[in-house]
Amino acid sequence: MDILFLCGSAELGNDGVGDYTRRLCGKLIKAGHRAQILSLCDQIIYYSSESQVVEEIPVIVHRIPASTPNKQRLIWLQNVLKDFEPDLISLQYVPYSFNPKGLPFWLPSYLKKIRGNHKWHIMFHELWLGIDTESSLKHKLIGKLQQVIAKKIIQNIKTDFINTQNQLYQYFLRSHNINAEILPICGNIPLTAVKIESREFAQFVLFGTIHNGAPFEDFIEDLMITSGQFSKPIKFVFIGKNGPELTNYTAILDYYNIRYEVLGIQPENVISQVLRNSDFGISTTPYYQSEKSGVYAAYKEHQLNTICVSRNWTPTKGKYVIPQIIKYEKNNLNIVPMNIEGANLNNMADQFINSISVL
Repeated sequence: MDILFLCGSAELGNDGVGDYTRRLCGKLIKAGHRAQILSLCDQIIYYSSESQVVEEIPVIVHRIPASTPNKQRLIWLQNVLKDFEPDLISLQYVPYSFNPKGLPFWLPSYLKKIRGNHKWHIMFHELWLGIDTESSLKHKLIGKLQQVIAKKIIQNIKTDFINTQNQLYQYFLRSHNINAEILPICGNIPLTAVKIESREFAQFVLFGTIHNGAPFEDFIEDLMITSGQFSKPIKFVFIGKNGPELTNYTAILDYYNIRYEVLGIQPENVISQVLRNSDFGISTTPYYQSEKSGVYAAYKEHQLNTICVSRNWTPTKGKYVIPQIIKYEKNNLNIVPMNIEGANLNNMADQFINSISVL
């Protein structure tokens, strides 16, 4: 099958959905399919068609600058379709990928103008704001507009198949009469490392962005109370783009005299080794959004126990228990290691192909 993936950005290592799409493309190509990526709103100056290598597989990627007028954007896309002639176009949808304010009003009419002998698939990586009880009135209003845009996209392109990556989003889509099947995502860091058992510390790793509002100090306080359960001293490792919250976290660790390392941005093989050598991964993504997180997917792929330490984010409906995540609650820290079923990129790619092959 020949598949063209549409996403917002395809900048290597700088866009989670772009990185996910690239890994999926590489696996599909390795399995004998043809797959390419076209990014519609990339952070570049000039249009380019380039080869990006993922796990030793070259993937052709067409990148359109975000500043491009829609008329020219359509011309470039149609040229790609003419040359590639895909059987399927897969839209990897995140509203903020196509508009910095999360309101891509232009997208439904743009997609409707695309011509070709292909079918349509949408992967909803994100839905809309306002589905949590903590939402502000502003976010609820923005969410209403985002719902209109999402429905208009589905209507305009007459979508043949829809996926999302978690039960909560599936529930909200179905509440709007949108039938979506669950397709788990893979992490953005390939598993290349071999676990090294002989270590001096019980290692906690925090990979990627630290989200605001996470009760990290409460967690550390509770962790110190229960630290006797570990046979080794505790150590934290920060890796990747952690963001401005990092200094607050290291200050807390300094206060409690807990050892830590800040490694910053590193090659994929280094990140893989750090994850594989760790005992627990800390996720600051809200619990009910964990399954859309590339960090959580990377932890799973590296068979790492995940502890969710996040701000309150309570869905208005559709709550459920997410397996294989330790949900932190203040004064109730219970770290019980689990046997983690690592995510399998091969299985995900097979599930994707099996789903769309019925079209």
